Amino acid sequence: MVRKYETVVIVQPDLGDDELKGLNAKVTDIIATMKGDLHRLEDWGVRKLAYPINKSARGRYYYVRFDGDAALIAELERRLRLDDKVLRYQSVKIEKETAAPAAKVAPVETAPAAEAAE
Repeated sequence: MVRKYETVVIVQPDLGDDELKGLNAKVTDIIATMKGDLHRLEDWGVRKLAYPINKSARGRYYYVRFDGDAALIAELERRLRLDDKVLRYQSVKIEKETAAPAAKVAPVETAPAAEAAE
């Protein structure tokens, strides 16, 4: 059964471009070989961590949004667990697609100039 997932991966902040491209290729290859559908792979950049992980105070965040089955998520997490460059990862099954609520604009009441002067 195909389900929707999103995964956030935190890697070491000092990786070079070749290593980052290799990590991106690894994730896309796993999803492709397990017959998944990759929707989004975003680099969120280097951010400060809430607490040090492996003596590192910063980490590079990646967001991956894909469709797949349970075998795909198990294989992806297994490969991420074995990679020394990955500090942490978290995969979540998306139950419902939620759209951002439209911002409500309250009408601004302006007092007439005559009333404001009194």
